Amino acid sequence: MKLLHVIGSMNPQTGGPCQMIRNFAPGFIGLGHTLEVVCLDDPGSKHLSGEPFRIHAVGQGRGSWNYHPALIPWLNEHLPEYDAVILNGLWQFQGYALWQASKSPKAPPYYIFPHGMLDPWFQKISVRPVKTLRNWIFWKTIQHRIVHQAAGLLFTCEEEQRLARQPFRPYHPAKEAVVGLGIPGPPKFQMHMTAAFDEKCPGMNGGKYFLFLGRIHPKKGVDLLIKAYSALHRSAATNGQASIPRLVIAGPDLEAPYGQEMQKLTRQTCPADSVLWPGMLTGDAKWGALYGAEAFVLMSHQENFGIAVVEALACGKPVLISNQINIWREIEEDRAGLVRDDTVQGAEELFRQWKSLSLEDRATMTAATKSCYESRFGVAFANRRLLAAIGEASTRTRVGPATHAETQFGHHPLRLQ
Repeated sequence: MKLLHVIGSMNPQTGGPCQMIRNFAPGFIGLGHTLEVVCLDDPGSKHLSGEPFRIHAVGQGRGSWNYHPALIPWLNEHLPEYDAVILNGLWQFQGYALWQASKSPKAPPYYIFPHGMLDPWFQKISVRPVKTLRNWIFWKTIQHRIVHQAAGLLFTCEEEQRLARQPFRPYHPAKEAVVGLGIPGPPKFQMHMTAAFDEKCPGMNGGKYFLFLGRIHPKKGVDLLIKAYSALHRSAATNGQASIPRLVIAGPDLEAPYGQEMQKLTRQTCPADSVLWPGMLTGDAKWGALYGAEAFVLMSHQENFGIAVVEALACGKPVLISNQINIWREIEEDRAGLVRDDTVQGAEELFRQWKSLSLEDRATMTAATKSCYESRFGVAFANRRLLAAIGEASTRTRVGPATHAETQFGHHPLRLQ
């Protein structure tokens, strides 16, 4: 199969969708398939180099819609070369461009990975009033057509699929399938990883810590963590309890207004040097942070999947998370972490419950983390499900125009969930 991913950007700082492509690629290619990407990045961008697959960068997208005039001509010329196409994300020009180019009878079927962009959280007027109205207008005029013309919608977990059915009407996708996300296993722990983390996060000195790893963004609930962590310190001081592990908040956007506000909140409410801000961690420093943490913490108000959550599980770390992270049910069922509401009270309960666990209970939870990862979130498992969802499209010949049925479903109906 020759598969094309269409995405706004392959810049790692844009978050999960481009990382998903990087995660899937090695196993997909290893099975003898070809994977390529077309994106709206500057062709000279450093983040486009060193990948095991070909990236076609047509130019930097412009504005919030990510428009670039070169994308539709590129798709018109090259789509017949592929057996199937996956659109990553919604609401931007690349989706409109693919929809237009796919009207050609020679175009292969396309599928959509919404990546949580149909989650009802994004349509709460109190959260995003302007974008909520914009999305409704765009859905009624164009976006529902892009979704309904797709051969299928692909979801990372059952909860994402369930939530996607709620916010918009009409909503009648041709097919739906839960294929997973496919998170590669971590590199084996080595001491130089700890050294790399210590270099990025001075002041650790081998001490215990809770780890947040993600964008410093309101959606991630960083303020909830800080307020709950401050309350944990106050309680410990009042009761004369032992020292509390530090809180490491690692991620980009420290200089953004929200990042600055969170650092100020820390200075006002938490003991000096109890919260550390090393910035974005990558490579050995990231793995050193994950392997060395006592537990991973994330109180997101909305998280389509949670790549860092799964990476923590793969490193053998229990996760303390909100029930707005869509894989929370799987984690709770496997007893690989603790789950509470995305509120200050919920975050406080997570910290208190973790602190109250016996050493034996913590060891049991830690032992459950890797089996949870391997049985639910590994790359091989996700690749098999992805191929089952789109594999029959590879039987469609690329010689001459395809029939409407072939364009939509290959020679046989897809057997999606």
